[in-house]
Order: sequence, then C-alpha cells, then structure tokens
Amino acid sequence: MVELRTPFRIVGAVAALLALPMAFAHAGSGIEVIMNQAKIVKLSRAADTIIIGNPMIADASVQDATTIVLTGKGFGVTNLVVLDEQGNPVVDEQVTVGRQEASSVRIYRRANIQTLSCTPYCESSYKSEAEKTSEVEASSSQ
Repeated sequence: MVELRTPFRIVGAVAALLALPMAFAHAGSGIEVIMNQAKIVKLSRAADTIIIGNPMIADASVQDATTIVLTGKGFGVTNLVVLDEQGNPVVDEQVTVGRQEASSVRIYRRANIQTLSCTPYCESSYKSEAEKTSEVEASSSQ
C-alpha cells in the first residue's frame, strides 16, 4: 500500500507545482479594460479615496462604497489605487486599456488608417481623440 501512495503523492505535488506559475501570472495581470467600454470593479471593503494614475487612459466613477466603474479613455497602461478611511490600500492594480480586436478591422492605405467595426457588417467606427492620436503616431512611424 505504501508503494501506491508514493506515486500519487508525486503526481499531486507535480500538478500543484505546475499550477503555481498560472496562479501568479493571473494574480499580477492587473485589470484589463476595452477602449470606450466600462468594467465593474467590486471591492472587498468600502472605499474612501480613489486615484487613477493617468486620467487620460482610464476614468473611475463610484457606484457605491464597494463598487467602482472603470472606463477606458485612451490606449495605454496606468494604475488604480483605492484607499479605505484609514488610508490603507484596498486595491493597487495596474490598468491596461486596449482595443477589442475580435470585432474590428484596421485598413492601412499608405499613411491613412481606417478602423471598421464588424458587428456583423463592417462600418466605420467611432474614434476617440486617443484613437485618432494613435493612428497619427502609427502612420508617422511607418
């Protein structure tokens, strides 16, 4: 019986070790928000102060004491810090704002870039100032 337990313990230990990197990768990945969309962030305790590192990238609005709504305003990376009444951190996470790739197509014609929203038919999509700036920068680097 002892011989049968040992292989199962080794297999269990190996499975646990293989799961560790995935747990750490997910824990440090931060909050991802799609451009021009909102994401609800639930807090473990009531917030008193909310700080966004760069409000041109993301904006936060308070729904209630334990619910924040993050909105993607511009492409890039910033951070979200939430403090409780005693000044202790409730959340300190990186916020990444990106594009929803699954339903959009970008057409490059020399220096011009056109973004189409394909849901289900492809039509010109709304462009925020950040997207317009991004397209100008992308075309100037080519």
